[in-house]
Amino acid sequence: MMKKRLSRQLFVYFLVVIVMSLTTVGIFSYTQSSRALDRQSERYISQIITSAAYQTDIYLRTYERASQSLLTSMDLKRFLDINPNDSYEYYQYYNALQKELFPTVFILHPQTHLIYLIGEHGRAVADDNSPQLYTPNFRPAEQYAMLLERTPENGAIAMFKSSIKPDQADRIITMARRVRGVSSYTPNGVLAIEFKEQDLAQMWKPLDIGERGFFFIVDEQGGLIYRPADSEYAGISSGSLLHKVTETGNGSFLEKLNGENRLFVTRKSDYSNWTIAISVPVQELRGPVSAIRSTTLVVGLLTLVAAIFAALRFGRSIVKPIQVLKNGMRQTEKGNWGHIHVPERQDEIGSLIVTYNRMVTRLSELVEEVYAAELKQQGTLLDLQETRLERHRAEFQALQMQINPHFLYNTLETIKCYAVVQDSAEITEMVEAMAFMLRYSIQTNLEEITMANELKHVLSYMTVLRHRHGRDFDIDVAVPPELLLEKMVRLTLQPIVENIFQHAFPDGIEDRHYIRIDARREDDRFLVIVEDNGAGMSPEKLEALREKLKQNRLAEPDTGSIYHRGGIGLMNVHRRIQLVFGEQYGMSVGSERGKGTRITLTMPGIRNKLSIAAD
Repeated sequence: MMKKRLSRQLFVYFLVVIVMSLTTVGIFSYTQSSRALDRQSERYISQIITSAAYQTDIYLRTYERASQSLLTSMDLKRFLDINPNDSYEYYQYYNALQKELFPTVFILHPQTHLIYLIGEHGRAVADDNSPQLYTPNFRPAEQYAMLLERTPENGAIAMFKSSIKPDQADRIITMARRVRGVSSYTPNGVLAIEFKEQDLAQMWKPLDIGERGFFFIVDEQGGLIYRPADSEYAGISSGSLLHKVTETGNGSFLEKLNGENRLFVTRKSDYSNWTIAISVPVQELRGPVSAIRSTTLVVGLLTLVAAIFAALRFGRSIVKPIQVLKNGMRQTEKGNWGHIHVPERQDEIGSLIVTYNRMVTRLSELVEEVYAAELKQQGTLLDLQETRLERHRAEFQALQMQINPHFLYNTLETIKCYAVVQDSAEITEMVEAMAFMLRYSIQTNLEEITMANELKHVLSYMTVLRHRHGRDFDIDVAVPPELLLEKMVRLTLQPIVENIFQHAFPDGIEDRHYIRIDARREDDRFLVIVEDNGAGMSPEKLEALREKLKQNRLAEPDTGSIYHRGGIGLMNVHRRIQLVFGEQYGMSVGSERGKGTRITLTMPGIRNKLSIAAD
């Protein structure tokens, strides 16, 4: 099986993280930007077409008001009641309307193309706002019949594309309504005002709908009222497109026009019943989105290249010293105890290499010591057993002699200060406590001592501690009297109390702090519990300590662990109990950050120890 290279794994991991990050950010930013731009474009076009529809209605209402002003003329109404055979009467009203009434409308509304009035009797009058007199050139009866079909009977306005001038019919919009004379009760004529569709285009020209956007208007029958003059937009005359526009009303849809996808936005006028539509190419709308997409891709690719380059450099900076360390370990495996020489580093890898060199040095020294020891152990089996027994004794003695030298130095310095400054009982009390502690600590016998002896040793330690720190701190001892003679291992309680003072109260001892020593029997076991309400341990440190306790080994003297500093370490207390009573006994620890620590020493009870001795 091919081995996985660390450099390749690091590069793959970095590449996956970089690509995922860039892809996620790119897709999210592109999607959100696209949606925001789409919504903004739709709102913008909607505002434009709403404004266009509003302006169109205002423009058409202008002509409606013009027609209403014409209807106030009595001459217009009397014209509808004339005798069609009376030429004089016809000429009289024709002249009044063409020369007096219609010009007022042309003055107020100069965009008006033409005004004409047709009566039911077949007579008509018209004017086209030109300096010369206009003579109608159409058949009034046929035009009247057509207008009757397109105008409502109630006199409401009707608008459609038509003109009495045939050559201009495709460029003129007619607004018509039925009217009645003075003596008639029902409409007996039609008044029509024509205006150019180009006037609408001029009104919409200031509205910005893009380079290739355009307006067009469809009436409620689906007829095309207005479209751009360019031949490019001739396709909007398609009946299916116009029908779809009228069916949509107020809304939007996508449709192909001349092979191009376009967005159609429509608004229906409540006044004219026309549907005004705007058509904009989808590609033009998506132009900013395409620019964002292109920019995102370019920036993403450049960032990816830079990130890959940085990942390669970073991976090499990690893998290269590890490879050197790996080669050094292979040499060590072969028995070549050589140091690794690499440029000095201040990070964890540099510390690892320094530690490795230190380990190689110590291993080589240990190997030499082992060789020397093996040469000395070539004696008989009895000599070997004697050596092992002596080694165990030396181990016990070394453990018992692990009194923190800084504690002794600080204590002696305190005694010296007392001796210089004052002649008081404190010196006597401290010296007596120190004498008891030293005498108690340097005993090298392997016999167990009682709970009472250990408590007395703790009391001496507290006496010294009180004078060193200048404040009282009482330990709550809740040991029942009948358990004071239970057997314990020497120097187990005081190291635990010392450890609490060093680590449980990092910010100093306060009135709320306490240390409690309790003891009880459970079946055939004797339990001693020491607990405090100090800082406690984090879950990681607690798990690490429990793991060390499971290993059943003596702590290294230079570990620097918080479980060892300050005299006989907690690990050595645990191992001493096991060496005396067996592997099934020892120390267990429970702790919670901010709530304190609980240490339990488990040893056999008196009855159980008697049975062990009998065995």
